[in-house]
Amino acid sequence: MKRTDVARMIDHTILKPEATSADVARIVAEGAELGTYSVCVSPSMLPLSAPPGLKVACVVGFPSGAVKPEVKAFEAARAVADGADEVDMVINIALVKEGRADELEAEIRAVREAVPAPGILKAIIESAALTDEEIVMACGAAARAGADFVKTSTGFHPAGGASAHAVALMRATVGDALGVKASGGIRDAATALAMIEAGASRLGVSATVAILAGLDD
Repeated sequence: MKRTDVARMIDHTILKPEATSADVARIVAEGAELGTYSVCVSPSMLPLSAPPGLKVACVVGFPSGAVKPEVKAFEAARAVADGADEVDMVINIALVKEGRADELEAEIRAVREAVPAPGILKAIIESAALTDEEIVMACGAAARAGADFVKTSTGFHPAGGASAHAVALMRATVGDALGVKASGGIRDAATALAMIEAGASRLGVSATVAILAGLDD
């Protein structure tokens, strides 16, 4: 794939808790210059002054996902009010581990209602912490609840980030109905291309400059 093609699949991301407003401004400038799809930031950094054509994404329930559904829904609604085009929510992983699919679906649906179309909702399932069966369950709940994407990882879990295996399984589970976002540990062009080959339609990365430098024009 060409550099410009991959760039248009990237959410250029800065989520370190110590990130400053100046850091975020730099990410916005880089995203615009590199032609990324969006920038992804923490909710406290909204609203952003992003140039036309550069979408703004925001995380909620981040990074643990272990907060009440109504808290995530409020956070998402505020993010949308503050100009977020897309919301990446962390699901409650305990609900997956305990097999509480109905409650997981209800949680995602609550956030979906706070992010009405044309807003985009991504459900972060933390795939490295799940078994294959749990990945399938989480993706199914996200699809039934109306999410637009399932996303592998926050990038903050000790179990790790994205893997080509998880991306392929997520794609096989949701088919063409949802997008699949790979994030966490994608730091070079070869890894980015492997995720795309496995079925990713979006990439969440902070190493955007290095990734794109490894691709042809």
